[in-house]
Amino acid sequence: MQFYKYQGTGNDFVMIDDREEQFPINKELIARICHRRFGIGADGLILLRNHPSYDFRMVYFNADGNESSMCGNGGRCLVRFAHHLGVFEEKATFLAIDGLHEAFIRDGLVHLKMMDVNEVQRNDQFDFLNTGSPHYVAFVDQLRQFDVFGLGREIRYSVLFAPGGTNVNFVEELEKDRLFVRTYERGVEDETYSCGTGVTACALSYYLRTAPQPNSNVTSISIQTLGGDLRVSFQENKPGQFTDIYLIGPAEKVFEGNYPILTEKAVHLNA
Repeated sequence: MQFYKYQGTGNDFVMIDDREEQFPINKELIARICHRRFGIGADGLILLRNHPSYDFRMVYFNADGNESSMCGNGGRCLVRFAHHLGVFEEKATFLAIDGLHEAFIRDGLVHLKMMDVNEVQRNDQFDFLNTGSPHYVAFVDQLRQFDVFGLGREIRYSVLFAPGGTNVNFVEELEKDRLFVRTYERGVEDETYSCGTGVTACALSYYLRTAPQPNSNVTSISIQTLGGDLRVSFQENKPGQFTDIYLIGPAEKVFEGNYPILTEKAVHLNA
């Protein structure tokens, strides 16, 4: 099996050109491929498949082998991968688990249009919203010294978000319209270097907490993650309702190779 390894601000993925739909979807196999000791190593695996109405379809699996909700950085990496394969030239449309997405590449950065957000559950200590995946957002101080793994895991598995759990983001304002974000991702079950749907959620939450009043102008928030810098632009048409949300940042191929998929299949059949 030929594979490609891509990363977007440190969020890394195994990419498979599966337009002929030959990849054997198997939870244990995918988890082993993503394992950082026994496999290729990645935060997730993504299949690029054909779609009759759009340029392609995105099928995303977390590192635990389960098919998952939308992954923003994974979507950006898949756009770069599809462009590398010649699937599109200037603009792309593709279908993911959360619906239709549009994307383009400009000045070396992938611009990915995210789903509209029509509701943000606001609380004194945190906000909760869905940007393609569910996200808990809390603002803290001294984020570099914060126990993201410990507290993030506790919140991810808390009764409040059962049974599916949630991704957990901690945010520190560095300066006006610039944030530092760290994320504990469900499915990966660890802190990742970056989370696209997570930083999108953090940008919207920050806007609601700092903007004096709703307006129809596009707002842009800069995000620093452990893996690099991202930007989120959006428009608020009604209080707490956002459209034209774009996740913007780099995505690049790290390496490519071949993986012994037939050997893996035999191992799992004999297990």
